[in-house]
Amino acid sequence: MKITLFSFGYKHGFPEADMVIDVRFLPNPYWVPELKPHSGCDPRVALYALGNESGRHFLEYLEPFLDFLLQEHASREREQFTVAIGCTGGKHRSVAVVEHLRRFLDENPFPLEAYHRDMDKE
Repeated sequence: MKITLFSFGYKHGFPEADMVIDVRFLPNPYWVPELKPHSGCDPRVALYALGNESGRHFLEYLEPFLDFLLQEHASREREQFTVAIGCTGGKHRSVAVVEHLRRFLDENPFPLEAYHRDMDKE
């Protein structure tokens, strides 16, 4: 089963995916002047978005849930499973989460593709 992860911004349109996760509840680096120009690929931005109580709890729940879903879908011989992670603009929080999940899923046996649909948009 091929896994596709991608980040997106709600302000750029709703995506087509098997599962959509809204991360607009996480702290937004957009409002921090020194972080705003950088994407969620930057470790400082990722730490701001995920290195807090909300971010840590979210990942503690998301990782085993996603692992469970992938195993269940694979056992039913699905060929593909697409997960879209969304924040307001698609540059900071959703990108940080996708990059985290890319590292988390690297050890899974499934082929993995990850991309950032709206990261370069304003």
